Amino acid sequence: MLEAADSWQPSPSVRPMRESEFVSHDGTRLFYRTWPATSAAPKGAIILLHRGHEHSGRVAHLATELGLDDFAFYAWDARGHGRSPGERGYSPSFAASVRDLDCFVRHVSETSGTAIENIAVIAQSVGAVLATTWVHDYAPQIRGLVLASPAFSVKLYVPFAREGIALWEKLKGKFFVNSYVKARFLTHDPERIASFEADPLITRPIASNILLQLYEAAARVVEDARAITVPTQLLISGSDWVVRHAPQHRFYENLGSCIKERHVLAGFYHDTLGEKDRAIALAEVRRFIDARFSEPRAPADLSAAHVQGYTKDEADRLASPLDATSPRGIYWALSRLNIRLGALVSEGIKTGVKTGFDSGSTLDYVYENQPRGLGPGGRLIDKVFLEAIGWRGIRQRKLHLQELIEHGLQRLKAASRSTHMLDIAAGHGRYVLDAIEAAGVRPDSARLQDYSPINVDAGRNSIATRDLDDFVSFRQQDAFDGEGLAAITPAPDLAIVSGLYELFSDNRMIATSLNGIARAMQPGGLLIYTNQPWHPQLEMIARALTSHRGGQAWVMRRRTQEEMDQLVAAAGFRKLEQRIDQWGIFTVSLAERI
Repeated sequence: MLEAADSWQPSPSVRPMRESEFVSHDGTRLFYRTWPATSAAPKGAIILLHRGHEHSGRVAHLATELGLDDFAFYAWDARGHGRSPGERGYSPSFAASVRDLDCFVRHVSETSGTAIENIAVIAQSVGAVLATTWVHDYAPQIRGLVLASPAFSVKLYVPFAREGIALWEKLKGKFFVNSYVKARFLTHDPERIASFEADPLITRPIASNILLQLYEAAARVVEDARAITVPTQLLISGSDWVVRHAPQHRFYENLGSCIKERHVLAGFYHDTLGEKDRAIALAEVRRFIDARFSEPRAPADLSAAHVQGYTKDEADRLASPLDATSPRGIYWALSRLNIRLGALVSEGIKTGVKTGFDSGSTLDYVYENQPRGLGPGGRLIDKVFLEAIGWRGIRQRKLHLQELIEHGLQRLKAASRSTHMLDIAAGHGRYVLDAIEAAGVRPDSARLQDYSPINVDAGRNSIATRDLDDFVSFRQQDAFDGEGLAAITPAPDLAIVSGLYELFSDNRMIATSLNGIARAMQPGGLLIYTNQPWHPQLEMIARALTSHRGGQAWVMRRRTQEEMDQLVAAAGFRKLEQRIDQWGIFTVSLAERI
């Protein structure tokens, strides 16, 4: 068991605090508290995230007890908790709450003038899963991350409780599960126990969708923790009644951070930073934070991840042939046979087999989302095909693209700039043409490009059908021809790269393309780019589906969001904001040419 540093005592006086609100992504105003730094030379900011069911007041003691006077502290009331609005214990999705966190941190950075690189996050329980998912999915360049008893796996105790909750939600829709945890099983501190039991802002219920999606997000980030390179400290309560230990240890083992610590606190209950002997834990947190800010931030260089790295190893495994007589070899051979049979009756599967499941023709069919096939059975098979989680993610990506295209055009208009658009690999162009038609700002011009004559012809027909050919054109050009991109006129003010870089493993190709776009742009120009940091069906795609490249197996190397953002930054862009679907598959980001 770790021992507290005898030389340290908490500050005798409580730090001054002020209350504020910030506007999140959907216009909801969320409550937060601020404790300004008390030293003459502040070093940065620390974000505090409370446990599930609680609120910012339950972590307020940390602003004083940590003794980090050189830092401002910020703590929010998560949506549906404390003094923030919303149905108690509810959020539209776990991903929406993660995006709330992204908005909160950006608000803190912008209003305080503190660079993201000078922000650290300390989070407990459900708050720790929010923080971990945010770091995994959004790749913020924060200085450090402290996770106290992250709720990667909640002990529900009732057999098959999770399966029952999922079934009941499917049958009846959203409902609420009340917390059964007594305060005496959270901490040994009598004052904390009493305050918890008397606190009118404690939120006992949690919505079924949030509980289920908490499990899903936690499983994803634990298994893919190699994507996280932020310096991380993990505090595990040794006698935790609320969450399981094993996923916390697995997360630590998988963690990709060069700087990482794990401390098991013997005898501690779940409220790690509110325990009776919390001085032991706080001493470790204080030392970790001080160490991170006493040395320059050294981010991992991921520019060569296509040559050496865990996603390269993963792609190599998926590209390796299986023994045809092995159980897995037989399974995937039968899967390929089923797809060929499905192509006889399903229009979507037929399109994928003919042109490649990653082709512009297939994506256009997925965007259209109208099941077609031979008879009722064929249409049913086509509907199942179109409801695959990857295709649902693709359609959500389209919505995010349209949202950021609108936002980008409005931003350019507000800056009194021209609004020339460029999409370097538009496929059939459906998503960008839909966005242009829906946008409140008509671009000065829109140039769509693709390497495929099939896509170019389909795109030109669509432009003519929509009567947009007075300012929209479609040309055949290679998206990886850097010199050709750099020579495009008029110079693009808003460039779009959607669904392209994900199909190519080699970062040198991506760099060439991005550098060409950057050279064509003036400072202040905008880039919208997509990425696929994770996918739940990578093996199925690699073993059963074919690509547009001569019917080859569709083997994808994932790029972590940090890797993709680094390539964009190296080309001379500054990331402004990001969207991601609720499954964590596809991201859409907006960046500015600097």
